[in-house]
Amino acid sequence: QVQLVESGGGLVQAGGSLRLSCAASGRTFSSYAMAWFRQAPGNEREFVAAIKWSGTSTYYADSVKGRFTMSRGDVKDTVYLEMNSLKPEDTAVYYCATETSRHHNKPSRAPAAYDVWGQGTQVTVVA
Repeated sequence: QVQLVESGGGLVQAGGSLRLSCAASGRTFSSYAMAWFRQAPGNEREFVAAIKWSGTSTYYADSVKGRFTMSRGDVKDTVYLEMNSLKPEDTAVYYCATETSRHHNKPSRAPAAYDVWGQGTQVTVVA
């Protein structure tokens, strides 16, 4: 069974940091791009960051560039999202996902391109 499990969310003050983890199983995830999306109440799910299947490139939404860092872990099939200088507008449920296509040259920013999703982890940033 293909599965993604996120962890690391929580409540933090503005300016603080959190590190999200996503553990994957059931597929050779090293062949697929992985991404983080987020969804705030009343909003559509939006792209946050992605990492190429090879781990050699990362991509970020303009709203998080310079503050968030996505990486693949030493532990097989684990990705992380290091979030610094958090703002109240970063409050959302954060989801990790894996892209449908193997060895895709550049990860998509569209949710529809991802076929496996985690259950989400809540991040709340208070002023």
